Parts: sequence; C-alpha cells; structure tokens
Amino acid sequence: MLLSRLALIVLCAALALPALAQQGAGPPAGGAGPPGPAAVGVTPLRREDVTVTVTLPGRAVAVARTEIRPQVGGEIVEIAHRGGEQVARGTVLFRLDTETLAAELTAAEVAVTGAEVAVSGAQATVDRYDRLQGTGVSQAELETAQVALAGARAVLAGARAERDLAQLALDHAVIRSPIDGVVDIAAVSVGDLVTASQTAPLTTVTQLDPIYVDVSQSRARVLRDRDRATQGNLQPSAGPDARLILETGQAYPLGGRLVSPGIAVSATTGTVPVRLEFPNPDRLILPGQFLRVEVTVGTVNAVLVPQRATSRAASGALTAFLVRDGRADQVVLTETGTHENAWIVTQGVEAGDMLVLDGLTNLRDGAEVTTVPVEIDATGVVREIGALSVERPAATGAADGARPAGDAQAVPAQAPAAQASAAGPGTIDRGAATRTAVGAAPVAR
Repeated sequence: MLLSRLALIVLCAALALPALAQQGAGPPAGGAGPPGPAAVGVTPLRREDVTVTVTLPGRAVAVARTEIRPQVGGEIVEIAHRGGEQVARGTVLFRLDTETLAAELTAAEVAVTGAEVAVSGAQATVDRYDRLQGTGVSQAELETAQVALAGARAVLAGARAERDLAQLALDHAVIRSPIDGVVDIAAVSVGDLVTASQTAPLTTVTQLDPIYVDVSQSRARVLRDRDRATQGNLQPSAGPDARLILETGQAYPLGGRLVSPGIAVSATTGTVPVRLEFPNPDRLILPGQFLRVEVTVGTVNAVLVPQRATSRAASGALTAFLVRDGRADQVVLTETGTHENAWIVTQGVEAGDMLVLDGLTNLRDGAEVTTVPVEIDATGVVREIGALSVERPAATGAADGARPAGDAQAVPAQAPAAQASAAGPGTIDRGAATRTAVGAAPVAR
C-alpha cells in the first residue's frame, strides 16, 4: 500500500513539472507587442461636372407590321418570296389563279360594249325627234326618247363599274407587300385555296429599320429632376439623349431620339410611357426584345465616390470612411444616382477629402490608421501609386537554358521586405507586389 502511494505521488509530480517550467519561462524576448495602426489605401476626392443618367427597362416594338391577307378568293399558284428577306413596297409575294377572274373581266367588258351601243342608239333617236319636233313628232315622244337615253347612259355607267371591279379583282390576284420590311415565312403552300379577307394571314411583313423602344419612367423621378433643375442643382440636357444596352451588356452603337413623350400616368405603377426611336440597319434589335435604355437627364456638379468604398448601414444610409487627423472617420453620404462604378454624391464629402478605398475589412470609426496613396481604374481595380515593373535581364548562352533577349518577361518589382503587420486582415502589405484585400477587389501594385 505504501509503495502504491509513493508511485502516485511521483506520477503527479512528473505531470506538474512542464506546467511549472512554462510559467517560469515568461514571454519570449522577441514576442509581438500590441497591434499598430492599420494601413489603408486612400485617394483624394475631387468635385466635377457629372452626367446624370437613368436606366429604364424597355421593349422593342416594330414601326410597322402588316398581316397579308387575300382580297379575292382563289388557288395559290406561286409563292414569290422567301421568308426573312427584305422586300420593298409593291414586291410580289403571292399569285392566285386568274382564270375565273379573267373570264369575269371579259364578261364585264362585253357588257360595257353593249351598253355603249344602247346609248348610241338612244342618242340618235333623241337627235332625230328633236329635228322633227312639231312636224310629225310630238313633245311627248321626244321626252320619252330622252328618258330612254338617260336610262341607257345609266346602264353604261353600271357596266363600266362592274368592269372596273373585275379588273381590280384580277389585279388583287397578285398579292404585293404594302410596306418596306422583312417578310415572314409563308403560312400556306402552292395549291391551297384562300378566300377574300380570311382570318388567317398568309404571311406578315415587318419594318425593322428604324425600330421603336417603349420604356416606362417614374413620374416621381421626373418631378424630382424638375425640382432640382429649378433649384439650380441640375443642368438639364439640351435634348433627349438615349442609348441602348443589349441583353449581353453590350452598348448599342447608335443613339436614339424621342418620338412620343408620355401624356398619362399609369394608375397601377405610377409610371409614364415614353417611346424612343433607334436606327436598326443591322437588325440587332427585333420586336419584343427586352432592353435597357440609358437616358441622359442632365449634368450635376458633385463628387464621385467609388461604390466599392461604400456600404449600407442597417438604416439604409450610404456610408464611407475618410481619413482625418490619422483616424478613420465614417460619414453618411447623400447620393443622386450612379455614374459608371461610382456614386454621385452631393453631400457628406468635399473635394480634397481622403477616401479609404482599401483596407476596409474590420475598419472601425475612430480607428488609428496609416495611409498609402492608391488609385482605382474603370474596372474597379485598386493600384498603389508608384508601383513599378522591371524587366528580368536576359541571360546569354544556350548552355544556361536562358531565353533570348527579346523574350524577357516583365515582372512586378519587389519592394523591400516589410515587417509582418499585425493590423489585421484587409491591410496593405508593403512587401508584396500584389495582394487581394479580404472581401474586396484585387489591389495591383
């Protein structure tokens, strides 16, 4: 029993010795101290005249679209077009059988000839009675002859009208395009029987150049823009300037013009319909296509704040960080829209303020910071100002396996090794040529 207790005491002492040794060692001589100021990338803000645009959803509408239907009945003997081709006004699209219509025209022409003969006979009778009046022809007989002449002339007029109708019917057997446009695939085949003014169209012709784009604009926004223009905060554009953005995000190269401003507000959406017209020579826009339209409202003198430097508070307020007196200062911004990748800010910042573009992760209001000058390009990539690239010198001699001098590659210049900063994630490492901020776009040195 005594030996068991002694063994237990020895085991406990052995387990306690490492902990005592660690406590007695104390902190290492080269241990890290408290974290220093966070390094953040900053850029100065400037005030400039900014074009104010509004992006509206739109839908393409054909300028003209005609459904082709026959005006006379008959059998289709020829389809004179191919679907999808451009046709001019008057181009033959279909031909119908004309045998019956031609026979009807011939009969109408015979009737006209007979009526003309009847008129000639009645006219001769009236002329003769007029000469013999009072010497064998009474007044009553003369009047009867005159009535007969008038009747013959009426019959002639009716016969001529019937002939004209027959001629029109024969002409309508050749079906032509009433407008310039693109013809669709025929919905019938050769040998099909069609009737006059039938419900189903034979095909359609659509005018695609130019083309309309219908958009809906918020009436409240229109009123706000007018108020800003009245107060002098917005300089309205000289005329409506609109450009299209296709479904792929590609900008349409041709500009549009206003055709019909809205004159009524929708009771359900509060928007005003607006119609624009765009040239469409290459048929890039087709009826029914959904598009985005950027309409220029005017210009405003404001500060552009990159969107990547801002965030939304829980209240919905737009905020950004400035550097003032070596500390981060969070400010609330008043914006009036966007321009490319930046907010158009009218209140909250001024020209010359140092905006924090990088190192925003875990940055707090009032935190002590150090600044690194950076710039941002149109794609949202932040680069440190002064970052250089050098060429790797080309080695000579094939034995070394080196590239020829013309194949030397440009590589980022390496800055002197910097101390490992304990400022936390999202800070700029001066010893790296490039680095990516946590939760931010890459920063190229």
